[in-house]
Amino acid sequence: MIPLRLLCCALAPMLAACTTLPPLSGRTESQAMVDTDETPLGQAIAPLAAQFPGASGVRPLPDPLEAFAARLLLARSATRGLDVQYYIWRGDTTGLVMLDALREAAARGVRVRLLLDDNGIAGLDDALAALDALEHVEVRLFNPFAQRRLRALGYVTDFSRLNRRMHNKSFTADGVASIVGGRNVGDEYFGAGDGTLFQDLDVLAVGPVAAEVSAAFDQYWNSASAYPIGALVPAPDGPSREQLLRRAGEARGTPRAAAYGEALARTPLARELQERRLDLEWVPVRLVTDAPGKVLGKAAPDELLAQRLRGVMGVARREVDLVSPYFVPGAAGTRSLTELAAGGVRVRVLTNSLAATDVSAVHAGYARRREALVRGGVRLFELKRNLLSPGDPAGQPDRRLFGGSSAASLHAKTFAVDRERVFVGSFNFDPRSMSLNTELGVVIHSTRLAGALSDALEARLPRVAYEVVPVARGNGIEWIDRGEGGEVRLSREPETGAWRRFGVGLLSVLPIEWLL
Repeated sequence: MIPLRLLCCALAPMLAACTTLPPLSGRTESQAMVDTDETPLGQAIAPLAAQFPGASGVRPLPDPLEAFAARLLLARSATRGLDVQYYIWRGDTTGLVMLDALREAAARGVRVRLLLDDNGIAGLDDALAALDALEHVEVRLFNPFAQRRLRALGYVTDFSRLNRRMHNKSFTADGVASIVGGRNVGDEYFGAGDGTLFQDLDVLAVGPVAAEVSAAFDQYWNSASAYPIGALVPAPDGPSREQLLRRAGEARGTPRAAAYGEALARTPLARELQERRLDLEWVPVRLVTDAPGKVLGKAAPDELLAQRLRGVMGVARREVDLVSPYFVPGAAGTRSLTELAAGGVRVRVLTNSLAATDVSAVHAGYARRREALVRGGVRLFELKRNLLSPGDPAGQPDRRLFGGSSAASLHAKTFAVDRERVFVGSFNFDPRSMSLNTELGVVIHSTRLAGALSDALEARLPRVAYEVVPVARGNGIEWIDRGEGGEVRLSREPETGAWRRFGVGLLSVLPIEWLL
């Protein structure tokens, strides 16, 4: 038998070769379109913006169908440029339809720049390379894996780099209209899947903040971590390229896509557009984002979203309402929240229950802090998994089109301070968002939107979530279910089996909180 040490020595050069990235010497820099006031989008927005100097127009997009319809609208309305940046892009119905929308835009002469984190595009290398080969399109992969087939090998020799990801999400048309928020591109984010439906939130923003999003996109697009896909994936030959592009085009003709398209046409957003009106609130809006150098450990403290966010949001005086699907406050975050509560600030947190989460390890990191939070005065709520029925959640019908389970999972990342300011973006309240991944979001100074979030939590939390409370005597916590049958107290994680609870308990004692 070959000794393990000798085997590792023999494999080391091979592994190193697998993780060598190509040089960026041939890459060209480019910038967002700035002379777009005369585009149809620019002309439609300019008269409104002139009435509210310095403000941006915003519209929240909680409905999954409207969120997808808004992206299609921007793709089809753009005449100069589309800048698109995502962490995950699925090769499913909505993912392929959106790729085809980008292809169609390029065919009209629109410059398309597509920047994707390389960790979230499984199975799409060839399709993205085919898209990149088209005129007017350029695709870049952020912080890529050099080894395309066996990506896990990269973690062996380059873990510290590959463990950091670009979690940003933005979709900008002609530099004047952007969509930012929590959604990636895939069926589960847009109500088109037949499994778990993510409860998420984006915001459509026009005006000055859209220019800020464009400038941030340029920083990432021209950064040292953005690699042209052509440097990593072989360009497809003619026949295979046509086949791959046809795959995206045919996605629109499937019965599933046809049903989805009909549903899109019935959304309130589509009706507003047909009637040439769009409900926007014009208020001060600020972009907050990490510098792209964060993934290389080269961002200064004042270039990090967490620090910038504190300055823009200000200090809470009365109340904080925080919604985070992956909530891992750690010791410092727990201390900050309980100190706020001790100072008279009402603090409410909504996150996923164990039954609703899609990442059990994250729940393990959060579970360690629950008792300290609730004993420190924080009101803590966990989303129920089986809550989707007509009228639920948030007073809206279930927008799932294709049946399947009624499971829900929280994915929105938002919080409101003093009913005056609200954040919407990709930032989770966890160590990964704080220190490892790059993030992006907007702070909206709006009593209407911030108040709406707080009012929604007030009205719906008893129905859609369990409240975590300390037991009356001794140590420990319990869950209050305020369902139609009255109040019920539960002594263990609701809607879960023994094995899953055992696994989370085991993970919670491991020193992995910094990874979550």
